[in-house]
Amino acid sequence: MHSATHQAIAAVWRIDAARIVAVVARMVRDVGVAEELAQDALVAALEHWPRDGIPDRPGAWLMTTAKNRALDHLRLAKLRGAKLEELGLDLEAQEALVVPDFVDALDAARQDDIGDDLLRLIFTACHPLLSMEARVALTLKLLGGLTTHEIARAYLVPEPTIAQRIVRAKRTLSESKVPYEVPRGAELQQRLASVLEVVYLVFNEGYTATAGNDWMRPELAQEALRLGRMLAGIAAREPEVHGLLALLELQASRMNARTDAEGRPILLADQDRGRWDPLLIRRGLAALEKAHSLGGERGVYALQAAIAACHARSRSSAETDWKAIAALYATLAEVAPSPVIELNRAVAVAMAEGPAAALVIVDRLRTQASLRRYQWLPSVRGDLLEKLGRRDEARAEFLAAAALAGNEREREFLRQRADALSL
Repeated sequence: MHSATHQAIAAVWRIDAARIVAVVARMVRDVGVAEELAQDALVAALEHWPRDGIPDRPGAWLMTTAKNRALDHLRLAKLRGAKLEELGLDLEAQEALVVPDFVDALDAARQDDIGDDLLRLIFTACHPLLSMEARVALTLKLLGGLTTHEIARAYLVPEPTIAQRIVRAKRTLSESKVPYEVPRGAELQQRLASVLEVVYLVFNEGYTATAGNDWMRPELAQEALRLGRMLAGIAAREPEVHGLLALLELQASRMNARTDAEGRPILLADQDRGRWDPLLIRRGLAALEKAHSLGGERGVYALQAAIAACHARSRSSAETDWKAIAALYATLAEVAPSPVIELNRAVAVAMAEGPAAALVIVDRLRTQASLRRYQWLPSVRGDLLEKLGRRDEARAEFLAAAALAGNEREREFLRQRADALSL
């Protein structure tokens, strides 16, 4: 019985943790303290629910308990001589100090602020003051509801390392007195780019793991998708938010078809498109249309989503509009120049114009220092050489790619391609 209750608590926590931390952070103006108080509410649930039963509104129970813990914290601060004005509390906290308990009517009246609270929390967790590794860890902890152990396992990093990153990140935010607010004007765009980049990186790590024994980490991709949907709900007028969501939905639609029964990679051209998720495709196309309607056609994520949409609309690789994809990559290269984007353009050019035209592009990229340890460069070159009948050269490229690969599944796949050319 208790195990079932604990599972229910874990499920509710995963869903509501971000909202709870966000609301409490608005009251106490400190993300680290807010998380501790929210954790206190979780501990209270673990103590009371197995004995008293699961409440009718478990999320509201956790929220009210966390708010009450916040009030206790504020009362203690007041007793220590702090003034309310110095704490920068908003109206809710001031009213709550007069009325000890939050009643349902007050909760209902403040529901419209929850989206703002979540947005503040996302912008705080992804503050450029923090390293990218710290932003990712803190975002997954506060907004993804993942435990330190789960984050460490997902990124194949020792748990103490993740714990230290999170502790240092919260300390940095507190000591630097980072405002708990959504920035405005030019700073908003700068910070929004940081937020979107974190979600994008989390998804990519789940979609194609950089290391370990598994080709994908679906749980990590799902967390990023959930964060993307959350952002689209609370920053609905920002086109690149919808562009990113479109990209994530469309990419996620393929996940069931990306590996075989043994977990081995299946390349896009060989995937059974009947296994692509039609609901996620519809959601992705709708998000892309929203991004375009807001004037975001040339956004970095919207352009990538448009490329994914070309694949999603095609019944097979042969029927794909590769010329359109190559053109979209060319536009993307103008908006955000990158050797990786140029390498992806080469793949599309190979399909649209033939491997010889693509090889010219790839050979130019071999001088790029940033791609020196990038396994997909020799992998793509090997594929092009194989299509041109230059088997020995292709085999050498696949072996070189395998030596650079950090993911065991990827390494095995590349070695198999090399071995097939030696027959």
